[in-house]
Amino acid sequence: MPFKKKSQTQLTVLSVIMVLVILLFTVRVYSIQIADAAEYTDKNDGAASVLTAVLKAPRGEILDCYGRQIAINRDGYNIVFNKAYVKENLNDIILTLVKLMKEYNASWVDELPVSPAAPYAFTADGDTKKLVEKLELAHYATAENCFKAMVEKYGLEKYSQDEQRMIMGVRYSMTLADFSISYPFTFAEDIPTELMRKVSESAFRLDGVTVEVVPFREYVDTSLAVNLIGSVGPIFAEDWEEYKQKGYSYNDKVGKSGIERWAEEYLRGKDGEITYKLDSKGNIISKEVTKEPVAGKTIMLTLDKVMQRSAQDSLATVVKGLQSKGGSVTAGAAVAVRIDSGEVICAANYPTYDSATMNKNYDKLASDPAKPLTNRAFQGVYPIGSTIKPIVAIAALENNFYNQGETIKCVRNYDYFGDYQPDCMHYHGHMNLKNALSKSCNYFFFELGRRIGATTLTSYFKQFGLGVTTGVEVDDAKGIIIEPASDGVGGDTLQISIGQMNAFTPLQLANYTATLANGGTHYKAGLISKIVSYDMSETYEEISPTVVNNVSMKDKNLAAVKEGMLSVTVDGTGRAALGDYPIKVGGKTGTSQVQDKVDHSVFIAFAPFDSPEIAISVVLEHGNSGYSAGTVVRNILDAYFFAESNSPAEDMPFVVLD
Repeated sequence: MPFKKKSQTQLTVLSVIMVLVILLFTVRVYSIQIADAAEYTDKNDGAASVLTAVLKAPRGEILDCYGRQIAINRDGYNIVFNKAYVKENLNDIILTLVKLMKEYNASWVDELPVSPAAPYAFTADGDTKKLVEKLELAHYATAENCFKAMVEKYGLEKYSQDEQRMIMGVRYSMTLADFSISYPFTFAEDIPTELMRKVSESAFRLDGVTVEVVPFREYVDTSLAVNLIGSVGPIFAEDWEEYKQKGYSYNDKVGKSGIERWAEEYLRGKDGEITYKLDSKGNIISKEVTKEPVAGKTIMLTLDKVMQRSAQDSLATVVKGLQSKGGSVTAGAAVAVRIDSGEVICAANYPTYDSATMNKNYDKLASDPAKPLTNRAFQGVYPIGSTIKPIVAIAALENNFYNQGETIKCVRNYDYFGDYQPDCMHYHGHMNLKNALSKSCNYFFFELGRRIGATTLTSYFKQFGLGVTTGVEVDDAKGIIIEPASDGVGGDTLQISIGQMNAFTPLQLANYTATLANGGTHYKAGLISKIVSYDMSETYEEISPTVVNNVSMKDKNLAAVKEGMLSVTVDGTGRAALGDYPIKVGGKTGTSQVQDKVDHSVFIAFAPFDSPEIAISVVLEHGNSGYSAGTVVRNILDAYFFAESNSPAEDMPFVVLD
């Protein structure tokens, strides 16, 4: 009897608890559905779930120093799959699209590493390991094993074998791209207008497929400064996880080289968002742009577009002209920088390439012995010959190894050392510094170099920026510089005194010339002038010149060296190119020896002589003698002083000397 009473008590307590729970639940439901219905409707609009997708931001543009367009955006058409609208007939839709693409001879995304036609085999350059892993097959699985697995995985049994391969190529690409509502899949890019219209007309049978207007990178002149501007391209599979963490989508384009790569964080912009609200069955109730995309920042370069074109055209014309006359010249580079900042005004290469056809012709370009893909201006490393002599002169004067007015008698054969006795090009007789620079007397500089010693010479080379990286934003070479343990072997000292053994880039050479011309301020080389808003209404960053170091030079010593460089262009080795030039120019020619080949032609210059603004270097590979490069120097000076560089004119004339 006591046991029965206890059980009755427990039932009563449980009943009361249940009644209270039901009452609380009823009150909560009433609150949600009636009392506070408006509030919850505003929040979710009856949606069972909310998902967001990316709205792409336009890439920032690249302009020259006057705001003239170099890399811009144009509208194009992409075919995109939106997961939110895709029905169960995905395979049929893919097949319909692929057939349309074939009809218009257009390409689409197919990253499946299996040959596109029977007999099916793994492609040589495909990531077969990832495919096998995605299909959860054994590591020794064959292409046939993978094919069969995908037929089953994607439900392709009803299609022909050719159709199966076309569909699975897209389905697998969707898998790699994490295809979802948050990550729409770009099936094809930059399709022709006619195809866009056809897809739009077929929209009623292409559920989930849209044609989107998107910005595409376009280079106004596809051959202008291509080595510097660089390119954009797809994200490589091995880099996808890194870019994904930064908020990129699989089909995004990123900077792959040059300024496009260096400035990626500025050019990219901030993507927007579109929000989808779905009901319990996955149907879209509404969509809304909840975050507007913000265009990337625009990069203003230090390059002058008109001067760049003039330098490129002049370089190409001179090289081809020398070749037509039986010359051995094969290639060249030219660089001009501002004296007071180290800003690069132009940097030309020959041979070069056209960015519009580079991908199609890449294998041919990469195997070309002339190396058109190489940025010789920044990465070509050359012995610079007698253009080193102004530095040697400064080192001798500053360290009291030579007194102004002293003459050194050139007897051609320099026999100071018993084991190495090089010759000068001529018997010059008694030479002072001015004449030695003007006539480029090797004997004179053998003697100066011996007095100075290799250690001190090397120190001065570095102070002028030779053998050290320039700091420019895109890749450049450090060069080759001898590092003597002491004053080195006598023969080596003589060689580096006339610009042999060491080797430097045309950019370093131009920057050294600027350092000398401005009195010793060695600036970091630069390609970026400003970073501004997309519409150029706001400046985010204005790049100021950066001083790397200052070379100590007495005014009288600098004046003596510069007088010698003026004599080079007036009545010396550079007079053929610049002897009649209307503006006074300081310069130095160089002929650098190449073992078993024709010598390189090198020329440096600065102008105007009395108040320098621009420094130039030109190197012609196997151009034979220093004055050969003088024509390119003259044409660059013409473009700087006599062309309307700050006007919108695109085509400027240039003069080619015989």
